[in-house]
Order: sequence, then C-alpha cells, then structure tokens
Amino acid sequence: MSTDAIEIKEKVKEYIRQATFVENDKIKDESLIFKEGYFDSMGFVVLITYLEENFGIKTSDSDLIEENFESINAITDFIIRKNSN
Repeated sequence: MSTDAIEIKEKVKEYIRQATFVENDKIKDESLIFKEGYFDSMGFVVLITYLEENFGIKTSDSDLIEENFESINAITDFIIRKNSN
C-alpha cells in the first residue's frame, strides 16, 4: 500500500471516529460503517462533503453507490480512483 493510501485511510478513519464518537478500537478498516450503524443518511451527506473538501474530489450521482462508501477501505479506494482521473 502506498504512503498516500495510508495517509488517506488514516484521515478518513480519524474523521469517522470524530463524527461518530466511537472508540478507536471499534472501527476497523473493513467495518461496514452504515450497516453497523455508525452513519445514517445525514451522516452520509456530511461524509461526502468532508471527502470533497479534504481530498479535492468531486462526486457525481453515479459515484453514490454503497460499494464506494461501505468501509474505510472502500472510501480510501474511491478517493484514490477519483484522484487518478
């Protein structure tokens, strides 16, 4: 995994910890953040805003699928794909 990917993952993980007030050891890279109840639809909107502002990406309607945002790993991969375009 590249340094950029590690940095992105840590930033996303820290944001989720702060936004959800969940203990550090509860959220893993593969935790299903919506299915496990950490985020709801309003949290999703705020997450998208955070990602766009902090990683310089722009999400389109076609990006808004569960596979892109279901876990920290998925979000990290999504950001890397968006930045490589």
